[in-house]
Amino acid sequence: MNAPTIFSLVTTTLTLLVASFSQVTWAQGFAPEYVRIRDITYAGSGCPAGSVGSDVASDLRAFTLLFDQYQANVGPGIPLNQKRKNCQINLNLEIPNGWSYTLFTVDTRGYVSLEPGVRALQQSLYYFQGQMRSGRLQTVVYGPADRNYAARDQIPMENQVWSPCGAARSLNINTEVRVDNSAAPYRQGMITVDSIDGQFKQIYGLQWRRCS
Repeated sequence: MNAPTIFSLVTTTLTLLVASFSQVTWAQGFAPEYVRIRDITYAGSGCPAGSVGSDVASDLRAFTLLFDQYQANVGPGIPLNQKRKNCQINLNLEIPNGWSYTLFTVDTRGYVSLEPGVRALQQSLYYFQGQMRSGRLQTVVYGPADRNYAARDQIPMENQVWSPCGAARSLNINTEVRVDNSAAPYRQGMITVDSIDGQFKQIYGLQWRRCS
């Protein structure tokens, strides 16, 4: 039997750009007086109760979500419901009036080791409470592979979903990790969070601009 395939997601960085709906140029060097995570709730097969942490950077330009029980497995003898794990996150980010932000890019860094025919996917779907539009960011890696990697996915400007100016709306992020061996059913695969610090990490960078 082949050794288990390991896809180690070490760090995922999602960038949020904060800007006015009516302005088309980015401001540099601005930040609001304060930012804090008022409340965070989460549920899903990849994030049992007590397994997600959060923090706001001291310069107010990033906040971090940490997951320590997020893994999926596929292969002979492994139940099918183990091949995909997800975590639905509801985040209330408290910021001063007059600011707006959007998820913009996702930078994924880690180590990938996949047997031939096995595929690994990590993605995030996000939307704001009360809005119909949503955005999606994803990274796919195909086996065979055995290397460190860094990948950047970027949402085009016309597809970005902005938080509304002048209204407090929750940001919903549905993250997912999965492995697929349908092209090689006897191959094993695993997406795991066994990074050096033992946590799957998402760092959301913040860039600020006032609404008009």
